[in-house]
Amino acid sequence: MTDATVTPTIDINTSNILGQPHKVLLFNDSVHSMDEVSVQIIKAINCTPERAVAIMYEAHSKGTTIVFTGSKERCEHVESILAGPPTRLITSIESV
Repeated sequence: MTDATVTPTIDINTSNILGQPHKVLLFNDSVHSMDEVSVQIIKAINCTPERAVAIMYEAHSKGTTIVFTGSKERCEHVESILAGPPTRLITSIESV
Protein backbone atom coordinates (compact mmCIF):
# COMPACT_ATOMS: atom_id res chain seq x y z
CA MET A 1 0.00 0.00 0.00
CA THR A 2 1.39 3.41 -0.96
CA ASP A 3 0.81 6.59 0.92
CA ALA A 4 -0.14 9.26 -1.62
CA THR A 5 -0.03 12.83 -0.44
CA VAL A 6 -2.44 15.16 -2.13
CA THR A 7 -1.40 18.79 -2.24
CA PRO A 8 -4.37 21.07 -2.61
CA THR A 9 -4.08 23.85 -5.17
CA ILE A 10 -5.26 27.28 -4.27
CA ASP A 11 -6.23 29.66 -7.02
CA ILE A 12 -5.59 33.20 -5.85
CA ASN A 13 -6.76 36.03 -8.03
CA THR A 14 -4.28 38.77 -7.16
CA SER A 15 -6.37 41.43 -8.88
CA ASN A 16 -8.94 40.96 -6.12
CA ILE A 17 -6.27 41.45 -3.46
CA LEU A 18 -4.09 44.09 -5.06
CA GLY A 19 -6.53 45.75 -7.41
CA GLN A 20 -6.05 46.31 -11.09
CA PRO A 21 -2.70 47.85 -11.98
CA HIS A 22 -2.80 51.38 -13.30
CA LYS A 23 -0.39 53.60 -15.20
CA VAL A 24 0.39 57.31 -15.09
CA LEU A 25 0.69 58.92 -18.51
CA LEU A 26 2.58 62.14 -19.15
CA PHE A 27 1.71 64.22 -22.21
CA ASN A 28 4.00 66.55 -24.11
CA ASP A 29 3.18 70.24 -24.08
CA SER A 30 4.76 73.45 -25.31
CA VAL A 31 4.48 75.25 -21.97
CA HIS A 32 7.09 73.56 -19.78
CA SER A 33 10.84 73.40 -20.26
CA MET A 34 12.54 70.03 -20.45
CA ASP A 35 14.32 70.81 -17.17
CA GLU A 36 11.01 71.54 -15.39
CA VAL A 37 9.54 68.26 -16.58
CA SER A 38 12.61 66.25 -15.59
CA VAL A 39 12.68 67.76 -12.09
CA GLN A 40 9.01 66.90 -11.52
CA ILE A 41 9.54 63.32 -12.73
CA ILE A 42 12.41 62.91 -10.26
CA LYS A 43 10.19 64.21 -7.46
CA ALA A 44 7.27 61.99 -8.48
CA ILE A 45 9.00 58.63 -8.89
CA ASN A 46 12.34 59.15 -7.12
CA CYS A 47 14.43 58.14 -10.13
CA THR A 48 17.84 59.17 -11.38
CA PRO A 49 18.20 62.33 -13.47
CA GLU A 50 19.16 60.15 -16.44
CA ARG A 51 15.94 58.12 -16.14
CA ALA A 52 13.87 61.30 -15.79
CA VAL A 53 15.43 62.76 -18.94
CA ALA A 54 14.73 59.51 -20.84
CA ILE A 55 11.06 59.61 -19.75
CA MET A 56 10.81 63.30 -20.63
CA TYR A 57 12.32 62.74 -24.09
CA GLU A 58 9.90 59.91 -24.83
CA ALA A 59 6.95 62.15 -23.98
CA HIS A 60 8.50 64.93 -26.05
CA SER A 61 9.14 62.76 -29.12
CA LYS A 62 6.07 60.49 -29.01
CA GLY A 63 3.55 62.89 -27.48
CA THR A 64 2.97 60.72 -24.42
CA THR A 65 4.73 58.17 -22.24
CA ILE A 66 4.14 55.97 -19.22
CA VAL A 67 5.85 57.46 -16.17
CA PHE A 68 4.77 54.89 -13.59
CA THR A 69 2.80 51.64 -13.30
CA GLY A 70 1.43 50.34 -10.01
CA SER A 71 -1.54 50.39 -7.68
CA LYS A 72 -4.24 52.97 -8.27
CA GLU A 73 -3.40 54.70 -4.98
CA ARG A 74 0.31 54.96 -5.81
CA CYS A 75 -0.50 56.21 -9.32
CA GLU A 76 -2.74 58.89 -7.82
CA HIS A 77 0.15 59.99 -5.61
CA VAL A 78 2.59 60.13 -8.55
CA GLU A 79 0.08 62.04 -10.65
CA SER A 80 -0.57 64.53 -7.86
CA ILE A 81 3.14 65.44 -7.88
CA LEU A 82 3.34 65.70 -11.67
CA ALA A 83 0.08 67.58 -12.15
CA GLY A 84 0.34 69.69 -9.02
CA PRO A 85 2.03 73.01 -8.47
CA PRO A 86 4.33 74.46 -9.53
CA THR A 87 4.38 72.90 -13.00
CA ARG A 88 0.91 71.38 -13.46
CA LEU A 89 2.01 68.92 -16.13
CA ILE A 90 -0.63 67.25 -18.29
CA THR A 91 -1.21 63.71 -17.02
CA SER A 92 -3.80 60.99 -16.78
CA ILE A 93 -4.25 57.65 -15.02
CA GLU A 94 -5.49 54.57 -16.88
CA SER A 95 -5.98 50.98 -15.86
CA VAL A 96 -3.55 48.55 -17.47
